[in-house]
Amino acid sequence: MNVRTVAVLMWAASFAFAAPTHGESYPARPIRVIVPYPPADTGDTIVRSIAQRLGERLGQQVVVDNRAGASGQIGLEMSARAAPDGYTLAVGQAGNVALAPHTYKSLPYDPLKDFVPVALVAMNYLALVVHPSVPYKSVAEMIAWAKSNPGRIKFASNGEGGFPHLSFELLRSQAGFTYVHVPYKGSAQIVTDLMGGQIDAAMASYTSLAPLARSGKLRLLAITNPSRMAAAPDVPTVAEALPGYSSRGWFGFLAPAKISRNIVVRLNEQINQVMKLPEVSERMNAAGLVIVTQPPEAFGELIRSEYSKYAKLTRDIGFRPQ
Repeated sequence: MNVRTVAVLMWAASFAFAAPTHGESYPARPIRVIVPYPPADTGDTIVRSIAQRLGERLGQQVVVDNRAGASGQIGLEMSARAAPDGYTLAVGQAGNVALAPHTYKSLPYDPLKDFVPVALVAMNYLALVVHPSVPYKSVAEMIAWAKSNPGRIKFASNGEGGFPHLSFELLRSQAGFTYVHVPYKGSAQIVTDLMGGQIDAAMASYTSLAPLARSGKLRLLAITNPSRMAAAPDVPTVAEALPGYSSRGWFGFLAPAKISRNIVVRLNEQINQVMKLPEVSERMNAAGLVIVTQPPEAFGELIRSEYSKYAKLTRDIGFRPQ
């Protein structure tokens, strides 16, 4: 065996017996998922539905840590400051990742710089409902009526700059009509006043409003997602009357910036596999959520696109950050 052959064999052996990389040995201890919402909130429901199965696949316990407060800012700040080692993750959603940077004067985190997208896991449907006595029975009729009756529609939301408010503002700005915004502190009172006829329209989770629409207490005009629901294919979308309109809620896992690419890929693969389990999909469907399984790059593209969309919207309507 000549010197060159020995050298080649030693070079090959160096790869065969190389120590595993950080990503390959991960995880070596329990993983904490910070949920910046209270227990039983949608984000909390998602994580608790998959935590055990994800832990089984990773070989380590996945611990849910609720850190609610300040519309999700407390929990996301904690996760942004955590070590980028894959042992602290967070749940982000459209409101505190894409909207909040444009509706608050300052945030303790930068969603585009302080986090790495890991996995988008679910989307929810926002429904546009009205009181049964209003003279319009579709989005197209509502737009036409609103244009003929400027400022007559009283639309309720859970607060200035919140997701439902900006979703309706997006509709208004694209359709070109005016309305009166009536902000509330909670969704329960909105539904009560909407059924009582004190307000004309509102947007909220489809799951919470669908039973009221089926009973005739409210009229469901459309959902705000760009495509119809498989579970309710007869419900139209706003986009069918207003092409290009889309306002959807979403939830996904984020990690602190500078985390290893290997860890992100491993987490993404395992989370996607868990989301495909029948028991998980059943829980998600029962909560009115649609499961999404995509690579981290697709989640990143969604975040940037939604961030830009609401940045433009808040500028166009002259929204003043609170």
